[in-house]
Amino acid sequence: MALVSIPSTNCFSARPPLEGKVRLPLTNKKPGPVTCRIGKMDEVRPMPYFGRKNFPPGFTFGAASSAYQVEGGVEERGPNIWDTFTHTYPEKIEGHSNGDIACDSYHRYKEDVHQLKHMGMDAYRFSIAWARILPKGNIESGINQDGIDYYNKLINDLIENGLSPHVTLFHWDVPQALEDEYGGFLDHKIVQNFKEYCEVCFKEFGDRVKHWITLNEPWSFCSLGYGVGRHAPGRCSAAMGCTSGDSLTEPYIVAAQLILAH
Repeated sequence: MALVSIPSTNCFSARPPLEGKVRLPLTNKKPGPVTCRIGKMDEVRPMPYFGRKNFPPGFTFGAASSAYQVEGGVEERGPNIWDTFTHTYPEKIEGHSNGDIACDSYHRYKEDVHQLKHMGMDAYRFSIAWARILPKGNIESGINQDGIDYYNKLINDLIENGLSPHVTLFHWDVPQALEDEYGGFLDHKIVQNFKEYCEVCFKEFGDRVKHWITLNEPWSFCSLGYGVGRHAPGRCSAAMGCTSGDSLTEPYIVAAQLILAH
């Protein structure tokens, strides 16, 4: 047992306030301190590390990624707005990096699945690259069968290793063809094209994928991409430092189309 004394009035903890001397069991050799707003603690209060036993039965532990950030395989899909953004404005990206190769998950997905299993994960949330399924962003221009095959292999490998696939349909990677044609999410036409893309995904993967996320962080996509220009497609008002865009209107226009697409 450990004897500790801490000024409970200044500390944030999930436990009830402590008064005076309190006996607490030592649960590990490297206890973490509680977070304090101000003041000084007499001693660090031992806290147990979280483990599965701290969560209710059926709680899902998993890892997540986005297609552009991990897949690479840029030659095997159509271009998207992040390809254009990172190559046009490399100074806006830490280390001037881009997603041309990234983690090369397109070619090394089996290693990723192995690591997920080794980490004891239950699920993997990944996004499907719109332009890997529909290189031009619409059904009329054709489906990329190689892209379908890639995601089928990834999904099957996850399931074979006891991992549940959770799929994000849109993680900010608008096909560049749609951006060039009508401005991407600035135009209502994208709602129909997004619907077509989703229907292909549901048809090809829906027999095994039971968890779908339509949009990843839509607020961030609107604000950072169209309000301040820090993310693709890099649009904002001239006063904010962009060559094109309107920070007062475009984030709301894009938000409206995202809601309709969802």
